Amino acid sequence: MQSTTKPATGTASSRLAELQRSIARVVKGKEDVIKLALTTLLARGHLLIEDVPGVGKTTLAQALARSFHCSFQRIQFTSDLLPSDVIGVSVFNPATQEFEFKPGPIFANIIVADEINRTTPKTQSALLEAMNESQITVDNHTHQLPQPFLVLATQNPIEHHGTYPLPESQLDRFLMRIRMGYPARESEKEILRNHAGHSPADAMAALLDIPDVLAMQEAASKVKVEESLLDYALEIVDRTRQTEQLSLGVSPRGALMLHRAAQARAFLEGRDYCLPDDFKRLILPVFAHRVVVSSRYVSTQKKSEQAEAILREILETVRVPV
Repeated sequence: MQSTTKPATGTASSRLAELQRSIARVVKGKEDVIKLALTTLLARGHLLIEDVPGVGKTTLAQALARSFHCSFQRIQFTSDLLPSDVIGVSVFNPATQEFEFKPGPIFANIIVADEINRTTPKTQSALLEAMNESQITVDNHTHQLPQPFLVLATQNPIEHHGTYPLPESQLDRFLMRIRMGYPARESEKEILRNHAGHSPADAMAALLDIPDVLAMQEAASKVKVEESLLDYALEIVDRTRQTEQLSLGVSPRGALMLHRAAQARAFLEGRDYCLPDDFKRLILPVFAHRVVVSSRYVSTQKKSEQAEAILREILETVRVPV
């Protein structure tokens, strides 16, 4: 393995490994979560982090943003936030006698949409075009967003007072939905020992530039995927649409997202080809938020947990290509 002491001259694989280690020094004991976040970035996707307050959702987003030289905006979503507060507004300029567009905070490379389910559906919908097409339209004028463009949204699944659940169309724009989970005891002790009183992400050094990230995204999109793996993924997709346990199966966009995520995971692992494991390990984070459990099969479990259980059952019945 090549040395990672000089990430500016190392290979993509070694630079990504150094990037993971850098973020892991800030987000303790969450290597799998970090890997999924970087996979989302490489796949040109967006990430929804759903968990209780205080487990490091925003810290992960800040650490990722500080890992490379880019523009970063944090938007605190509240019930009185307007779409114009996110995407910008046209203001009349008396000197030119014309309306001028004043860009909102959405015009950044990495957006942290904090507590996205606290704002109204009208404001949530302002993100749909941005997340799907990397552009926004205001007053019949289309404005391109900077690249790379990544939305990291957080939401609290426990508290329901004053929240607006994300509709299926919004959830479908996220490449993955993940949970941070509580840290292990040793990791939590290290957090208490080393990071009391200041934000650990503040001391991070940027390891990549924007052209580096764009080049890695392009390289990830060219990772080879065998026909048998495509058949494997589509068989799982078909079963989500056919099972009586789900009233809404995975959409074609969901299948495309899985394909891109598997390519990105293989690239992150230093390979130029996909393995069955790349698809299998991503089924739950990529598909679980895209399916809806049928009302006839609702149990005492949370809907998200029940959807994951159904997907695991489907996974066990589909033969893995060798």
